[in-house]
Formats: sequence, C-alpha cells, structure tokens
Amino acid sequence: MPILPMASSGAKDLIDVTVVLLERALPSSSVAPIEIFSTAGVLWQMLHGRAPAPRFRVRTVSLDGRATRHFVPLQVQAEGAIGSIKNTDLIILPTAELDLEDATRANAPLVPWIRRHYMRGASIAAICTGVSVVADAGLLDGKPATTHWGVVESFRRKYPKVLWQPERFVTEAGRIFCGGGVYAAIDVSLYLVEKYCGHEVAVETAKSLLLETPRTWQSAYGTAPPRSGHDDDEIQKAQAWLFRNFKEEVRIEELAAKMGMSPRNFARRFTSATGETPLNYLHRLRIDAARHLLEAGKKNVADVSEAVGYHDLAFFRRLFKRHTGSPPRAYRARFAPVQAEGRRDGPLLPRRRSAQA
Repeated sequence: MPILPMASSGAKDLIDVTVVLLERALPSSSVAPIEIFSTAGVLWQMLHGRAPAPRFRVRTVSLDGRATRHFVPLQVQAEGAIGSIKNTDLIILPTAELDLEDATRANAPLVPWIRRHYMRGASIAAICTGVSVVADAGLLDGKPATTHWGVVESFRRKYPKVLWQPERFVTEAGRIFCGGGVYAAIDVSLYLVEKYCGHEVAVETAKSLLLETPRTWQSAYGTAPPRSGHDDDEIQKAQAWLFRNFKEEVRIEELAAKMGMSPRNFARRFTSATGETPLNYLHRLRIDAARHLLEAGKKNVADVSEAVGYHDLAFFRRLFKRHTGSPPRAYRARFAPVQAEGRRDGPLLPRRRSAQA
C-alpha cells in the first residue's frame, strides 16, 4: 500500500503500479519502487507545506497472495495474488533467484500473466535477475535489455535472441524497461517517474528522498561500454571508443582513421547507424554527463565544463542551453540537491537566489 496519505481529488487520473513480490528476492528491489512511486508528488509537497498531489496508485501482489520470504531474513506481505489484478498501467518485477533454472521454475505462473497484461497495454519494468521473467515470456527477443553484469553471460546463453547491454543501468524498448542491478530499482523507478510525470517531478522525488537522479551506465562496475541497436560493428566500436574517451580532446578525423575509414565514409555510416552525426553524438555524451554532474550539485559550472571535455566555458554554456533549454547555472539551481546554508547535507530548505542565478 502507499506509505503516505493520498489526496482524494484526481484519483481517477492516478497511474496504476503493480509491484510483484517474488520468493528469494532481495526486498529492496521491491520496496524501493513502492516508496518512490508512492512519494512522487507527495513527499516534496508535504515538506514544503503544500497539499500532496500523488501521481501513482501502488499495489503489491505475490503469486498466491501470501507473504514472500526473501534472500535476507525478511518477509513482505502482499495485498493480494496476481490473479486479483484486472488492469494495471505498470508492472514492477524485482530480483529473482540467482539460479536461472530455479527462477524459471518458481516464476512460471508469472509468464502468461505478464504476457497477458503486456498485450493489454501495460508497461513492464524488471530489475536485475528479474529480467529473466520477461525474457521467459519472449517479450525481449530482438530488443535491448540489461541485467547485472555478474550474471549476463548465463543470460546470454539462455536468451540468445535478446540484445544484452550489461553496461547500462536502464534500458527501454517500447513498453519494457530493465534495470541492471539490485539498486538499479531506484534508477528504473525514477526514470519511470520522469517518463510518466516529467523531469521536474522526478527530481523533486529524488530530492525529497535524498537520492541522486537516475544513473545510465554501470560501466564502472566491471563491464563494457555501450552498444547500440544496430548491426554495424565498426560504428559500435566507434561509439564505445567515444563513450570511454568523450572527456578527452576528440578529433573525428582521427577516430575515422582508427576505424579504417575516410572521414566522409565514417560520417555517413555513423549517421546511418545512429541517426546522428559523430559530433552530435559526442556532444550528447558530454551534455548528458554535465547534466548528471550539475544535478549532483558538487561542482561549479566551470569545473563541470572542464570535467566533460569543454575548455571554452562560453561555448559549453551555449551548447548546454541548446540541448536542455536552460543555462547551466539555472539548471543546477533548479535540479541540484537543496542544502541548508553552511551545510552540504542539511535539511530541505529553500535556496537563496542571487540576482545572477
């Protein structure tokens, strides 16, 4: 059940979220989505003395409606069985058992249920090893997906038709979303709050729970750089190189030579495969990184510009505004964590604005 009081007005417009509780799961991968969706539009407003405006209606189910036992010594009581759900907008699947064969047997009743609701228009978000349930339903064939980097090889063997991207924390393929690790449950949930409610509500939700905005890549945790949903291997190598080196000085001509192509042919193939020019792709990588740094609130604008590879601060400001619609300083003032004066991690208080903000 939602953990905070819900306003009665506008209830018909709430987005229905069904969180499935699974045996042997890590409970945080269920509880974190419950808290995030339940607090969206609620906790931030309450902390600022405003009426709550909930965005989601959250329900919990298990296979049989009974309490589930978890990987750690904790039981969680579901509100009902999966059969009690007639309609839902979004289904959240937490981690499953680590052994793929055991997970497939234990969660077999979920497969037709998931498939049926997906065909009715529901979106599905699966976390870490819980992605196996969606793969067993055949809904990920030919689509990008992620899971924990430590189990991806066994997933590749069992589900060879899935385009595995273990370097990503979050993947999106139509109405199917995957999270790359246990605590990627937080990233997927915030990503979906933004998808349904907009960036501002997602950032307010993250701020109120003292969370960072969604991470995109898990490369630093031991896997490879990103691949894209196209079959041009050389361009995938170029994208991977750009991802690893976007903070450095990049010359597209030299990158083309690394790929054994002329600059003109490289640009043509890159644009054909990705839908954007190599330079635009590089700028997007840098601006995405800059957004995350500004939202974290730990660097000033000049430091962020340098950190993502722009040594011309004025150029960075113009480019950032072109991509996001907001100057870097205004973006940080709007989306960075709010801090009490004189403290890095103080309570949520309004930030003083200077005349130049």
